Amino acid sequence: MFAAVAGCATSAPDAVLPYRVDGDAIRERLAAAPGDAARGKAVVVSRDSNCLLCHAVPDSGVRFMGNVGPSLEGVGAQLTEGQLRLRIVDSMRLNRETKMPSYYRVDELNRVAEAWRGQPVLTAQQVEDTVAYLLTLR
Repeated sequence: MFAAVAGCATSAPDAVLPYRVDGDAIRERLAAAPGDAARGKAVVVSRDSNCLLCHAVPDSGVRFMGNVGPSLEGVGAQLTEGQLRLRIVDSMRLNRETKMPSYYRVDELNRVAEAWRGQPVLTAQQVEDTVAYLLTLR
């Protein structure tokens, strides 16, 4: 089984904490507090994360914009917590050709505006909240 330590510490307030990739998952939480599904739903449907640009989200009450990515219906029954976490943190680790952004990785990225370099799109807690929400989609 493949294991690696990834992440990049910066001096920004939302610095990326080290995390361990084990095969196709990040098994350990990134934040001390467990994820909150209600906050995670807010992250998924917000314009900041742009999930709805590519994914249909069942019962979100928000119209999605495209179908580049699969529907998120049933994703909580198909993937484990750790598998979901890795897909949010750095889906490119699983598929180098993916169009899905890396929401918690900051190193080795191209075309990042100077103001956003070294800063993750989501905080560790937002990643955990999003994972908690996605696990409810059964």
